[in-house]
Amino acid sequence: MSASAHNHDLEEGLAFQPKFDASGLVTCVATDAASGDVLMVAHMNDEALRKTIASGEAWYYSRSRKALWRKGETSGHTQRVIELRMDCDQDAVWIRVEQSGAACHTGRRSCFYRKVETGEGGAKLSFVDADKVFDPKAVYRE
Repeated sequence: MSASAHNHDLEEGLAFQPKFDASGLVTCVATDAASGDVLMVAHMNDEALRKTIASGEAWYYSRSRKALWRKGETSGHTQRVIELRMDCDQDAVWIRVEQSGAACHTGRRSCFYRKVETGEGGAKLSFVDADKVFDPKAVYRE
């Protein structure tokens, strides 16, 4: 099959053919199904993707811990999957979720709680929507 025929099948076909990177991962963007807000970006390996589809709950693969994890297994702040979509070349996943509590390990509703400000002196960050939903020190005792 030629590359263009393969791309056409991937981009226009209905076969579920996730394309994992060299590390065996796909990027996953999780958004709030009600508001559309971006909650987090994480990675899934084949097992995490299969478990997410089968269970209806978000599963991810931690690159730093090299381990599979279910969102909320420690914090109790779970993600119920409302819809799962693949991008055009099936190397990224978008899940629309019903978020229980906070999505971010810092205790915030979203991992995207800082805005890039530009001005004299270059770019810097400022806090936006940064209120904490929980105290991470009390939840993640390491």
